Amino acid sequence: MRTPKELGGEIARLRHEQKLTQKALAERLHVTDKAVSRWERGLVHTAK
Repeated sequence: MRTPKELGGEIARLRHEQKLTQKALAERLHVTDKAVSRWERGLVHTAK
């Protein structure tokens, strides 16, 4: 299982490959750019 930081790095890598900004990705996913930033920094707490 990946850590939140590892998963965030993967999200950032894929976003960069697609040449998307955090804001553009957020708009596609109907979330805020702040949420994308938190995901990429591994600051997401998931329920177990």
